[in-house]
Amino acid sequence: MPIAPLPERGVIEVSGEDRVAFLQGLVSNDVAAAAPGRAVFAALLTPQGKWLADFFILAEGERLLLDAEAAQIPLLLPRLSRFRLRAKVALRDASAELAVFAGWGGAPLPAGAIAAPDPRLPEAGWRALSPAPLPADATAEHYDRHRLALGLPAGSRDLTPEQTVLLEAGFDELHGISWTKGCYMGQELTARTKYRGLLKRRLVKVAIEGPVPAHGTKVLAAGAEVGEMRSGREGEGIALLRLEALDGRPLVCGEAALTPRPPGWMALATPAEA
Repeated sequence: MPIAPLPERGVIEVSGEDRVAFLQGLVSNDVAAAAPGRAVFAALLTPQGKWLADFFILAEGERLLLDAEAAQIPLLLPRLSRFRLRAKVALRDASAELAVFAGWGGAPLPAGAIAAPDPRLPEAGWRALSPAPLPADATAEHYDRHRLALGLPAGSRDLTPEQTVLLEAGFDELHGISWTKGCYMGQELTARTKYRGLLKRRLVKVAIEGPVPAHGTKVLAAGAEVGEMRSGREGEGIALLRLEALDGRPLVCGEAALTPRPPGWMALATPAEA
């Protein structure tokens, strides 16, 4: 029942009476659904509907807490603050006060922490923000292997800012989009991609035979480029692949051979449907 600290994650605190309404108009999911013991997975998009960042939203008392990539917080804070206008809301980096942890494999939710099941998949485990160290018995590398085994993309390790469309990254299947909550920044392209069936490629779990290719290494099928490598570790990875590359042809990436292994949660259209 592993529990791991995630030092590459940080926390943004959103407080003030307009905190829910403020985020509601900006992010892809229903912020009002965040409650004690219930987290929301959401993304911030460009006005053109391209991914900028994603995070888990947890609620505690009179504040919302965003479990986000620590390296993105210096960019997220000014970008979010730009939309405050007259809203009664305050934003600040709370990473020095709250550390991020993940648990999986049946590890119980920790007492004394702000914790909730991971909203993407039951198998993913839980997320927790804690002011004190939790009894960890695993590392961030163990968690990375766990999320790769599930085929879960990991933010900027797998998505490209201002290029990735949410549906390419599985946000629909992973409960990162609300189709009913109303307008948010980038909604139009997200909805059009879904309802017009415009997807041509997906971030897909792959088995790696050979050395793990570097991020961005081109994936080839019969000499033609069909995608590129994203994150990987110890024989498993995530690659951005054109849908026609999932037809069973051998795939080569650098010095490695890749075999697509789409996870059970992923709803893939056939190349003809795409």
